[in-house]
Amino acid sequence: MLESKKHTPKQAKVLVTGVFDLLHQEHIAFLKKAKSLGDWLMVGVESDARVRRLKGKGRPIQSQEERLSNLKQLGFIDQVFILPEKFDHPDDHLSLLKKLQPQFLAVSSHTAHRLEKERLMRQIGGKLVVVHKHNPAISTSKIIKTRNLKH
Repeated sequence: MLESKKHTPKQAKVLVTGVFDLLHQEHIAFLKKAKSLGDWLMVGVESDARVRRLKGKGRPIQSQEERLSNLKQLGFIDQVFILPEKFDHPDDHLSLLKKLQPQFLAVSSHTAHRLEKERLMRQIGGKLVVVHKHNPAISTSKIIKTRNLKH
């Protein structure tokens, strides 16, 4: 499922990937900083199946369709899509990067596999940029715990 506006070739593309379950202010701050890197913000959202594998039982709280819808409603994201089910190996990431050709991969300071992602971006002529400092006080996991949410 790919939702997109019309991209023009001269626009600098920025890619962000993540779960974005229970969209909160840290997600929004991160996404706005990512958007400021270029003209075209693409957001790849982890599928429900991958989130269950990555985050465990009871996650995601919101379905992939709800998460896509919430991101689209922000109004400044140009393209949202579900990441492939097979997305565990660097070759899977490289395949997506080659297809999308982002100039920038925007990440937060606590992103996993940062050096590997940096290497992959260099392979396609792009750059990884840390755009947001992780705020441990705010996370979806903490929101779930404090609101006693269950899926």
